[in-house]
Amino acid sequence: MASPFEILRIDEGASDEAIERAYRERIKQTHPDHGGSLEDFQRVREAYERALAGDWSAQARENGNDERDPDATDSQGSIHPTVEYLNYEVLDDLGWSTDDANLFEKAATADLPEEDYGEFHVLPRESVLEAAEREGFAWPFACRGGACANCAVVIVEGELTTRVDHVLPDEMVERGFQLSCNGIPTSDELKLLYNVKTMPELEDLLLPPRPFEQAHSDD
Repeated sequence: MASPFEILRIDEGASDEAIERAYRERIKQTHPDHGGSLEDFQRVREAYERALAGDWSAQARENGNDERDPDATDSQGSIHPTVEYLNYEVLDDLGWSTDDANLFEKAATADLPEEDYGEFHVLPRESVLEAAEREGFAWPFACRGGACANCAVVIVEGELTTRVDHVLPDEMVERGFQLSCNGIPTSDELKLLYNVKTMPELEDLLLPPRPFEQAHSDD
């Protein structure tokens, strides 16, 4: 089994800062939206966690003893925010509307797959996108820097603060659109629609799935 440092392509014993840089580069390379596979994407995410926490943590998870308690408090006694998510792409198939006040109640009883509906917790200093990736989900993104709307979500309930947003007009933000790549929950609970990149309002705000490779293509 490859070590987490081999998967991240860095030297063993690298600093946390170097691990973070390597992770961000490898997660772009392996993301399904960028031509990678879900399996490789999840391996990189697991390697990142193992490199930061040590192989003991990964072994504990494999043995069914995950040391991460999603309801645990941080050192200040604060509960980690809960994100309840719903995949926008399933709405048409089910005849649901974004205007439905009971949308998430319907989703909770619809027996949807975990990738389409569920909950996760956001840890300190994590964005919503990073928290989703920590759970093994491959949510859409492109730049991870607030310069495109590929990672956009629609906030249905709760509050999200975006640290950097160079793309969404104020009127769209007022309607609930936010960027998950650097969005930090500022309420204890958050309900959102993700994978909304096919909404007509976002069409002109998207980057190609692999903009950097395309920009340097010889074709």
